[in-house]
Amino acid sequence: EVQLVESGGGLVQAGGSLRLSCATSGFTLDDYTIGWFRQAPGKEREGVSCITGSDGSTYYADSVKGRFTISSDNAKNTVYLQMNSLKPEDTAVYYCAFTVVPGALTMRWYDYWGQGTQVTVSS
Repeated sequence: EVQLVESGGGLVQAGGSLRLSCATSGFTLDDYTIGWFRQAPGKEREGVSCITGSDGSTYYADSVKGRFTISSDNAKNTVYLQMNSLKPEDTAVYYCAFTVVPGALTMRWYDYWGQGTQVTVSS
């Protein structure tokens, strides 16, 4: 059974940093893509970043390029999202998700989702 569990969210001041973790089970990270998405109140869920397990390729939304870094520790079956220079507009519930499609940052390609972790950035 595929499972994803996010952790690491919290409250941080603008300019600060957080590292989110996505602990996975039920599959091998090497073979699939893990994405991070976020959903702010009243807004649609949007893709933030993803990493392809087979070759480590990474992809980012324009809004987070240069500030967020996605990485994976395949031995621990865990994917991380390091978020630096956080802005109030980064406030959202962050979700990790699983897909068989390399490099996908569109929700419709994702089959399994975690429960989400809240990130709040104060100004």
